[in-house]
Amino acid sequence: MIGTDVSKASKLLTQGELVAIPTETVYGLAANALDATAVAKIYTAKQRPSFNPLIVHVSDTDQVLNYVSDFSLLAQQLAKAFWPGSLTILMPKNDKVPDLVTAGLPNVALRVPNHPLTLQLLKSLAFPLAAPSANVSNTVSPTTAHRVEQNLGNVVHYILDGGKCDVGVESTIVSVIDNQITLLREGGISKEQIEEELGIEISTKAEEKIMAPGQLKKHYATRKPLFLVDDIQDALLRHQAEKVSVLLFESIPTTENYIPYLLSSDYDLSEIANNLFEMMHFADEDDGEFILAARCKNEGIGRAINDRLTRASVR
Repeated sequence: MIGTDVSKASKLLTQGELVAIPTETVYGLAANALDATAVAKIYTAKQRPSFNPLIVHVSDTDQVLNYVSDFSLLAQQLAKAFWPGSLTILMPKNDKVPDLVTAGLPNVALRVPNHPLTLQLLKSLAFPLAAPSANVSNTVSPTTAHRVEQNLGNVVHYILDGGKCDVGVESTIVSVIDNQITLLREGGISKEQIEEELGIEISTKAEEKIMAPGQLKKHYATRKPLFLVDDIQDALLRHQAEKVSVLLFESIPTTENYIPYLLSSDYDLSEIANNLFEMMHFADEDDGEFILAARCKNEGIGRAINDRLTRASVR
């Protein structure tokens, strides 16, 4: 069921049920983060491997100390600058957070989402919400309530409809451990924004092991094959005989043999990010044989877009 009843969502979550919630990034599949039984329902509903940790959503910065053993000055600076917003901070957890939430790891990923309905919901609850994206694992993330219903309508008790997500890609994740900051996942807040705030360069973690959500190499995948290319027009010439779905970042001359999805008419990276997942859904549903997409400019949120396309692509 889809609706805008925050009190109904609150009641269901308090009863240990699953509720889909809107955020500015993507829709999340939420459960009481302090209730391991409720959290287990997330893993089951998403068919998510238990070694892949979850993000915990809180209503404000003051809530953080309830769930971490060290809220460092560096982490506090980031929280003050970017919360509510699409930055997730990985910090040492305390014993209140079940190991299932963190996949047995010693650190918990926390953020304050920037969506009025979900902030209202969080303020009404006596607990934080564990909430990965509201879709079956390794499929395209939802940015509307309709996509949640399409993907998980048979397992989620209520979908809180907050409209289309403003950002459209998941949050950026940084680790702040022992007063050292490391970028773990590109997302809605760019590396440049974080570096400008801190006045330092931040390092990027190679993915030898899972430390935080969103680090699986195969992720955000369409059902039909998606191929990532360097030159979209050259790729279309090579596939003239086939019916192809194409993700476009700007207008290009059309031909008859492809199905275009224009994410932006003028290469606006924020607009591309906002439309990315929904256009991937549309391309997955048409009668094209496969999907073609090019890498976009590797700057700002463009790196997050490239990350999602790379994880979705056939390799």
